[in-house]
Amino acid sequence: MTEFQETGFQEIGREWLVVGDEDEVRPPADLRPEVPHPARMYDYYLGGKDNFPADRAAAEKVLGISPLVRISAVANRAFLGRAVRGLAADGIRHFVDIGTGIPSAGNTHEIAQQVRSDARVVYLDNDPIVLVHGRALLGGATPGSTSVVQADLRDPEAILALPEVRQALDSGEPVALLLVAVLHFIDEQDDPYGIVRTLVDALPTGSRLVLSHGTLDFTPAADAGRGPAVYRNATAQLTMRTREQVLRFFDGLHLADPGLVTAPLWRPDQPAQPTDAQVGIWSGVAEKR
Repeated sequence: MTEFQETGFQEIGREWLVVGDEDEVRPPADLRPEVPHPARMYDYYLGGKDNFPADRAAAEKVLGISPLVRISAVANRAFLGRAVRGLAADGIRHFVDIGTGIPSAGNTHEIAQQVRSDARVVYLDNDPIVLVHGRALLGGATPGSTSVVQADLRDPEAILALPEVRQALDSGEPVALLLVAVLHFIDEQDDPYGIVRTLVDALPTGSRLVLSHGTLDFTPAADAGRGPAVYRNATAQLTMRTREQVLRFFDGLHLADPGLVTAPLWRPDQPAQPTDAQVGIWSGVAEKR
């Protein structure tokens, strides 16, 4: 890592992006640094440097309402890692990760390819900043094994038509479809259940759905609307759902043990903490049979 990257710079091909600094060098994307961005806010929760003052200010407002948000973000990232590692060990080698967010430690392709070198990962996101960071990250990835593609979860048919996705589906092998902390950015009018059903219907038998979703189930009623309200000024809004609503995404699938649980309680690899059952992220993995 260069001294520039240590102070918040990311090398993007021949361009430089300054993150969290007064000086600004534009990459080949409109970052809109003055508008809070959910992916950059999430990066801040995880302790990353790829965020601007507006992102940090909005994130701190959310943390002021619920300090567990940071714990939830870290727990969600850890859930992703455990799920990917387990699926790769079970023989899954095709991963389609939709709404991946800004790359940070423990990316899907890094974990999957540690377990099996032939794992193939397709990242899809509709956000320019995510694409810029993702493609920069993949400068060191094995050619052809990992790709980053622009796509919008609200258009599942277009996703299924992408050559990178078709390659995974046409292999006839089971595919891991990752919808990790992304569906709470899809509101009811965009038919989130229909989106998931369309994607799952296209998967080969034996495929897995890896899904996590934000919830207010453990939030005091007086605070329930305050966190999502912060995101109304961001580039994407939140639609939080109850456990019963999240469970509907798994209709017709076989939920793996331990079922739909809070992120830290899904096959934990460390001792339980008192807050684990109150972390506002429902998480589960299910198989298409």
